Amino acid sequence: MELSFPLIILIALIVIFVLIFFHYVPFFLWINALSANVHISLVQLFLMRLRRVPPHTIVYAMIEAHKAGLKNVTRDNLEAHYLAGGHVEQVVHALVSASKANIDLPFQMATAIDLAGRDVLEAVRMSVNPKVIDTPPVSAVAIDGIQLIAKARVTVRANIRQLVGGAGEETILARVGEGIVSSIGSATSHKSVLENPDSISKLVLRKGLDAGTAFEILSIDIADIDIGKNIGAVLQMDQAQADKNIAQARAEERRAMAIALEQEMKAKAQEARAKVIEAEAEVPKAMAEAFRNGNMGIMDFYRMKNIQADTEMRDAIARPQSGTKEENAK
Repeated sequence: MELSFPLIILIALIVIFVLIFFHYVPFFLWINALSANVHISLVQLFLMRLRRVPPHTIVYAMIEAHKAGLKNVTRDNLEAHYLAGGHVEQVVHALVSASKANIDLPFQMATAIDLAGRDVLEAVRMSVNPKVIDTPPVSAVAIDGIQLIAKARVTVRANIRQLVGGAGEETILARVGEGIVSSIGSATSHKSVLENPDSISKLVLRKGLDAGTAFEILSIDIADIDIGKNIGAVLQMDQAQADKNIAQARAEERRAMAIALEQEMKAKAQEARAKVIEAEAEVPKAMAEAFRNGNMGIMDFYRMKNIQADTEMRDAIARPQSGTKEENAK
């Protein structure tokens, strides 16, 4: 039996209408909700499509919450959280897990944690099953100058109340490292730290390092302690070398000042000799002038020569004898 063209068009239009209807009005999803005793109307499912909210996500989340006995999870709250950019499925999973573990987690807090960028489901799991964080090697120096390198394992549990605005794992690691450095640095001897490594964890735990963080520290265990360098000896050697360099610099400064003073004295002596030579050069002129004026006679001149020769002889006798005989004879 052949179908006419108008009948084919009518059938195609009916099929298209049915497809569009079931796309915008998820009838079978409504049946699933009714079978799970979750009351939601077809009109609301249709309006979800218009609001660009996936009905499957909201309905299945409501079914999960209803089966888990959660009373404060409503369709409007789930839609509002989805439109705010939250993860509806993660929030509902976290609420169910918290309810089964007897953890007080209100819906508003769960959505706030999720919108803050934290994994609320992982936080609930960490509250039930604490997480172990390994710290990087922390170097510290005891009072006796010996360096110790310690590694710790920190067991933390998520603090649901502090997840919004609380510090993360990096802050916990930084504070634990600071506490290890402080406890080792206050030890009088590195041997006491090696004998009682639990003293470090006890001292660190008493400081309340988890304040203001999203975690609660349950325990701090020192996993390993290694002996490093003798920092005290290295510092003393460096100080001695620095003192030596300072002393050498000061000695060099004094030597330079002495050399400069010697050069200055030599310059002054040369200047004095030059003045003496200049004065001696004026003597013959003065004698000639005295001869011309008749103030000096020939006998005065010879007496002056005798005195000069006697002075040179005494200077030669008083001069120390050094060098060869030929040089002394000269």
